[in-house]
Amino acid sequence: MLFRQHQLQGIAKGTVTLAFRRWDAPRAKVGGTQKTRIGVVTFTSVTPVSSITAAEARKAGFPDRATLLAELDGRGTGRLYRIGLKRTGDDPRISLRKASKLSADELADIAKRLARLDRASPAGPWPLTALRLIRKRPATRAVLLARSIGWERAPFKLNIRKLKALGLTESLEIGYRLSPRGRAVLKYLDRTTAPSSRRRP
Repeated sequence: MLFRQHQLQGIAKGTVTLAFRRWDAPRAKVGGTQKTRIGVVTFTSVTPVSSITAAEARKAGFPDRATLLAELDGRGTGRLYRIGLKRTGDDPRISLRKASKLSADELADIAKRLARLDRASPAGPWPLTALRLIRKRPATRAVLLARSIGWERAPFKLNIRKLKALGLTESLEIGYRLSPRGRAVLKYLDRTTAPSSRRRP
C-alpha cells in the first residue's frame, strides 16, 4: 500500500489509524505488516464497507469525506475496504542502511546475493547498473531512471525494492539515493567487477 507523506506522519503520531482502498480482492491481511519511511506499519483490520463517515475520513488523514471519496474514485472501481493500521516498530532496514563498515566476508556475501539477483532476472544483469544510476542521479523520478536504461517503471521499482531490502538504497520523497551501506558496497563492486561483466540490463 502506498501512503502520502502526511499520512505516514499521522500514523507515526497515532492520529491516522485508518486507510481506505478499492480492491477486487483484499491486498492486505490482519496482522500483516509493511515497512515504510516511518517504521513498520501493522494492519489491525481489513473490512469491506459500503460507506465512509466524516470521522473515518479524518482518521484516514483527509480533511473531509468528499476529499477522500474523490481520491478513491481515481483509484479504480473495486470493492471498498477499510483498513485499520498502526505503527508497531522501527524499520529494520534503517540500521542495516547505516552499517557501512563491512568486513571482506560481508562484502563478498552481498556481492553473491546481487549475483543471484542477476541470474534470476529474465532481463539480464541489473543491480550494478541500478546502483550506479542512483549514485549518478539521486532524487530522480523512478520513471526517468527506468527510461534511461530502457526499463518500464513497474519492474524497475520492483528491482529497487530488492536493493532496499538489502539496505543498499533509500527512498526519498522523489526518487532514491544510495545508503551509506550501498555506497560502501558499490565502491567494492567498482573495484572488483571486471569490465567484461558490466553489462547493461
